[in-house]
Amino acid sequence: MTAASEQAALEKGRLLFAGPCEFVRGVSKLDDIPHSKMPEIAFAGRSNAGKSSLVNALTGRKTLARVSNTPGRTREINFFNLDNRLMLADLPGYGFARVSKAQVAGWTDLIFAYLAGRPQLKRVALLIDSRRGLMDTDQEAMTALDKAAVSYQVVLTKLDKLKSHEVAEVLDSTDTLAKKHGAAHPVILATSAEDGTGVADLRTALAAFARQAL
Repeated sequence: MTAASEQAALEKGRLLFAGPCEFVRGVSKLDDIPHSKMPEIAFAGRSNAGKSSLVNALTGRKTLARVSNTPGRTREINFFNLDNRLMLADLPGYGFARVSKAQVAGWTDLIFAYLAGRPQLKRVALLIDSRRGLMDTDQEAMTALDKAAVSYQVVLTKLDKLKSHEVAEVLDSTDTLAKKHGAAHPVILATSAEDGTGVADLRTALAAFARQAL
């Protein structure tokens, strides 16, 4: 990609995510998932991996998606309409949450029923807390996505919390493990919702799936 085309792609992503973005609904049952013909991107990850913060950073809004320091706060799949060109889905976190095992199991069933049965779903952004790297629950989720043949891209979050030498280490270790998963996109993105690192690159990657402006 030339410098000019790369700049054009970055600008396309910036303009898309600067456009109108409206909350559609939060759903806790598969039957309530909104009907839509728009291409769709889902954000998945462990509880407190930073999904809501990253959705807010991508769209330049501070309160679009609810942010909490309490793992397990997002208890529904929250859908957002991005300029009638792309649907965003913020999924409940898997792994640790301060709720009952039955509730966690229910969310997990909902998440993977949605992921496996949504034909317009173009990509899952699988968010990984860079301070912890890929944990067992992350690799279990990746294996499930492999089996469901759902394309996903690993996105490291909270990069601002690492020292410079730690960044290369977590990128290398994550890349080594991700290569073992067939549905994983080969490019790993590293981001920080706090200081904006990598947010433009993620916008660019996701904007490639958006339908043309009407």
